Amino acid sequence: MATDLTVILEDRPGTLAEVGEALGGVGVNIDGICGFPCEGKGVLHVLVGDGRKARDALEAAGLEVSNEREVLVLDIDDRPGAFGELARRLADAGVNVDLAYLASSTRLVIGPDDLDGARTAL
Repeated sequence: MATDLTVILEDRPGTLAEVGEALGGVGVNIDGICGFPCEGKGVLHVLVGDGRKARDALEAAGLEVSNEREVLVLDIDDRPGAFGELARRLADAGVNVDLAYLASSTRLVIGPDDLDGARTAL
């Protein structure tokens, strides 16, 4: 079952590493991820196959999991308009979407506060 965990992080260097290490340490793969700052905290959505195992690992590492829910993971064409068509079908069916992010073949978008520092680190 595809599960999205909402993890509330301190807004400081190292918290993303803690998430990755906690999940990797128990063999849970991150299938998708999306994060953003909000009111002095980091809000991270993590897509995993085993929500219980992931939640247990994150909480054991001292991280706050504020929500866990089953989500749909859909194949979508990588072309202009594909998302709009899918979203329109949902809207026309009266379905509200309150969470959306991409989970895609090893493509990761990172928005660091220090772009040059990130380039040097990677």
